[in-house]
Amino acid sequence: MTSRNRQWDSPWPSFPVSAPIRVEGGLAARSRRGAIATTWWSKRFIEVLESFGLGSRLQRGRGYARAGQVLTLDVSAGLIAAQVQGSRRVPYLVTLDTTPPNDRQWRVVDAALRSRVGLAAHLLAGDVPAELEDVFAQAKAPLFPVHWRDLKARCSCPDSANPCKHIAAVLYLFAERLEDDPWLLLQWRGRTQDEVLAALGLAGRNADDDPTLPPWWPLRPGEPLASHPVRALDGATGPADPPDGVLARLDDVPAVAWKAPITDALRPFYDAVAEPR
Repeated sequence: MTSRNRQWDSPWPSFPVSAPIRVEGGLAARSRRGAIATTWWSKRFIEVLESFGLGSRLQRGRGYARAGQVLTLDVSAGLIAAQVQGSRRVPYLVTLDTTPPNDRQWRVVDAALRSRVGLAAHLLAGDVPAELEDVFAQAKAPLFPVHWRDLKARCSCPDSANPCKHIAAVLYLFAERLEDDPWLLLQWRGRTQDEVLAALGLAGRNADDDPTLPPWWPLRPGEPLASHPVRALDGATGPADPPDGVLARLDDVPAVAWKAPITDALRPFYDAVAEPR
């Protein structure tokens, strides 16, 4: 009887695992161990990936990302394209294709950003506010992928697994890139920084040269308060209103408190605040 353990009995011969060709000048992840992400939006991106139950494939991809096997990484509307050096001489092409929000969904996002000044200020300061995920959810256009199939991931390598380690390496490197440039997340979802700011009427502005933004950025070390951009607002709107100026604007409001006009009820409080101490 022929043994089943003999190599020629198997129609699927096994091949030794080949090591990737090491490259110089690759886009290596800065993180050498532990978690790659530190900001909430990068952590959220990786958290979503790991929730898909991809297991050891992500771990191997993380090793590729840290070893600098990713040669190029480009982000455009709905597409991440990268080259990854594997064990073959010609690098593999990786693409991550997702459907960006349509014009109607972007109008919902734009309206929410215009109505919440703090969101736009955070973005100008290079920060992604957590509320932005809710804004996209309300537009029925999730900021992050919901299912693995949403990514439409492809790699030119012969590995039939999806994601392969090359795809996973690109995902981890993209997550780290978001740390340095959170606008890449919106660019991937279909809008560049300039396009978002233009839709908000803030084209050409940033948190350093726009003194009209609320103070979502701190004083620099040693900088006196008088030189802070917020001080540029002093006197910009003319003389200050008298302490009870707001009450004068409420005279026509048909509201009462304790059976008296609301202005009569509030006036003692305004007088107490305005009284010098």
